[in-house]
Amino acid sequence: MNKSLLVGAVLGAVGVTAGGAVATYSLVKSGPEYAQVLAVEPVKTQIKTPREVCKDVAVTRQAPVKDQHQIAGTVVGALAGGLLGNQIGGGTGKKIATVAGAVGGGYAGNKVQEGMQNRDTYTTTQTRCNTVNDISDKVVGYDVRYSLDGKEGKVRMDRDPGNQIPVDKEGKLVLSQNEPGQ
Repeated sequence: MNKSLLVGAVLGAVGVTAGGAVATYSLVKSGPEYAQVLAVEPVKTQIKTPREVCKDVAVTRQAPVKDQHQIAGTVVGALAGGLLGNQIGGGTGKKIATVAGAVGGGYAGNKVQEGMQNRDTYTTTQTRCNTVNDISDKVVGYDVRYSLDGKEGKVRMDRDPGNQIPVDKEGKLVLSQNEPGQ
């Protein structure tokens, strides 16, 4: 092969490669372009977290009634009323007073026992629980105001972009942040 032909081919290849590199360099911008961030406002939502709150309270209860019909009070009252009625008057009046005393005493004894039973109480401790909601704020995104090529825009992002947002070759914002290895 001719030496000058070989040198010409090598120089031609170098020239084509250099020309392609210069053309490519003029098409591709050097380094990424950025949009300037003007303001970042966190977007929050309220989260309700239910939890149970329990406390011990004193509860007063009525003691169980042993003599539901107040028979003991009625009998004791009737006996006492009959004895008192028997002390009054004489003859037929004594009998009427005894019967009236027994009836009145029985009724009074019944009511006295009923009142005593109603006041017979005891106190115990009972745990009472209810559900309350703890409210907290969670950041769900960021409303970002930016300036690109003299125009302002607004976009919602999943992260705080800082001072700048990268722009791709077509002039669009790069909103996602790719982790290495993804």
